[in-house]
Amino acid sequence: MDRFYLLLLIASVAGLLAYRFQRRTSDAPIRTGWSIPDQVNRNDFLSPETPWLVAVFTSSSCNTCSEVVAKAAPLTSSQVAVQEVEAKKDKELHDRYKIEAVPLVALIDTQGVVRSHFLGPVSSSELWSSLAELRELDDTDA
Repeated sequence: MDRFYLLLLIASVAGLLAYRFQRRTSDAPIRTGWSIPDQVNRNDFLSPETPWLVAVFTSSSCNTCSEVVAKAAPLTSSQVAVQEVEAKKDKELHDRYKIEAVPLVALIDTQGVVRSHFLGPVSSSELWSSLAELRELDDTDA
């Protein structure tokens, strides 16, 4: 009888451990399968002298792209250039930077480094706060 209870205890512990391992979330970043450029040539875009570029990669067949462009447009200032890069009109840039999914918003510094990005719909507050955080980090590093 003692063996039965010991076996039952071991089976219960094993079942509990298996359940916990299945429910555990990974800390690894989620890969979307879409490529995001790490670096761009600022001379490929308008206003290369502006410290920050918000490049919004879009497509005419994309339903949410116009909303994302409208949310990014108010970021324009003397320090921030916002440019829509439409797939058919700017096919060369989409191909060069291997843009496969839109809308893609890339926040790019003066050196052409993509410091942050959003793939898919994004809120105005996410764009504003992300750019503000990057600019603040850039100011503290200087």
